[in-house]
Amino acid sequence: MRFVTVRELRSRSAEVWRRLAEEQEIVITSNGKPVAILSGVSADGLEESLSALRRARAVAAVDAMQRQSVAAGRHGLTRPQVNAQIAAARKGRAR
Repeated sequence: MRFVTVRELRSRSAEVWRRLAEEQEIVITSNGKPVAILSGVSADGLEESLSALRRARAVAAVDAMQRQSVAAGRHGLTRPQVNAQIAAARKGRAR
């Protein structure tokens, strides 16, 4: 996987697009930290690629919520305890 800085993307975009066609994925960095992923797609596979990306993000979000639950000690709650937590959160929400 290749890493490209935002500055390089701006100044040498034609080369970056050429590399993307060859490698299919490029990570864009800013100040040394990843900020985006460029992924090569075809017109025929665009919807499938977007769907796969959305599914991957959903799975990652669920994994993060599960880790937070374990870290907060809420992973062993019973169904009535979960329902009580939901009711309390809903009650505390401004309408």
